[in-house]
Amino acid sequence: MCCFRALAGLLAGLCLAACSHYEYRGINEANLLGRAQTKVQGRVEVTATLLNAKESSALFGTFVNDTGVQPVWLRIRNNDPVDYFLYSISIDPEYFSPHEAAWKNHFTFAAYSNVKMSSIFRQRAIHPFIPAGETVSGFVYTRLDEKVKAFTVDLKTEGSKGKSFFFYFHVPGAEAESTGLKTVLEKQKNSELTRLESRKELRRWIERLPPCVFGKDGVTPADPLNLVMIGKIENIMSAFIMRGWKPAESTDLGALWKMAKSFFFGAHYLYSPVSPLYLFGRSQDLALQKARETINERNHLRLWAAPARFKGQTIIVGQISRDIGVRLTGRLSPPTTHVIDPEVDEARWYLEQDLVLSQRVTTLGLAKGVGFASEMEPRHNLMGDPYYTDGLRLVIFFSDVPTSFTKVKLLPWENPEDIRYLYHEDF
Repeated sequence: MCCFRALAGLLAGLCLAACSHYEYRGINEANLLGRAQTKVQGRVEVTATLLNAKESSALFGTFVNDTGVQPVWLRIRNNDPVDYFLYSISIDPEYFSPHEAAWKNHFTFAAYSNVKMSSIFRQRAIHPFIPAGETVSGFVYTRLDEKVKAFTVDLKTEGSKGKSFFFYFHVPGAEAESTGLKTVLEKQKNSELTRLESRKELRRWIERLPPCVFGKDGVTPADPLNLVMIGKIENIMSAFIMRGWKPAESTDLGALWKMAKSFFFGAHYLYSPVSPLYLFGRSQDLALQKARETINERNHLRLWAAPARFKGQTIIVGQISRDIGVRLTGRLSPPTTHVIDPEVDEARWYLEQDLVLSQRVTTLGLAKGVGFASEMEPRHNLMGDPYYTDGLRLVIFFSDVPTSFTKVKLLPWENPEDIRYLYHEDF
């Protein structure tokens, strides 16, 4: 009995200690506006901002980011004569409810503090109903993004009407983009660029691009150059980020350790590195990947800012393939490499579907590229993996105006069936 009383007293003491240490800061909207972005459509204004880890901890009294929760603050001013509803699912399809976000942050042996914490998370969540003539503000509790975050704020009103506002943020406190896509684009502002003013000129320019990307020597063929994207860089990047693509980290010791954990223990690694390949005399300006169940399986791509513009818009070219496994190699350090799906057109098709669903794509087409290679006579990439292809390049035009997949236009350029299915092989 004495032991039981002592244990009960200890637990009570722990609870009281936890209660006394639950401290949180009040919300000062003026502070939140420092990094905020504001978008306006008609008489509706939406402001959004991200907190860094320290700010989140101070506002909610717990290490929010450590539990995979990233609060996104919104302020919606509705000066329209109609009511709106906020569709939080457009911000994050797997957003946390206030109580769920609080539960992930609850203390051990601190019932009172945990009740208070749940109340704070709930009070600070934005209400989805925005009445006509009113302003509503608060947080949506999203999943943690470590590098960049892109999302749409969708507001629904009566009938088929509504408004969409797009936001793109670099996560506060995160390292600057390790790859040089934005740096290259900045340098190009003062450079001589090829100016393309018609789609006929654009098509001719695309078809004259190198057939593939290369090894470090700039000569040895690697993977096919099978992707061309045209639009504002913000719209292109936002489409990828919204569909779950993550920037790959540089291959340093920290990344290698994360790769090892993912490989041996099945830990999820959303930012695993991509080996360098070369185009325009440099390695990729940006590498993105979409992780799957293990580090062995992912869709990944390399992107370069092209030395050309189409009607003043950025042109990004790239190479996409799907990793389906890992094997040993003596050509790299560490001595492992991913094995690509030999049907590289499948990865290209996956990307087309994925980006269309971002609602940032307006037009699609196919242009001539590396040329046809059959299963019986495949080409090989830098690591010696075989691949076969219809030889075409996916061409995508982007916009900041949301476009349903039913409204996406198709360019009357190349048709994959014209080449691929003429060479059908029966075994």
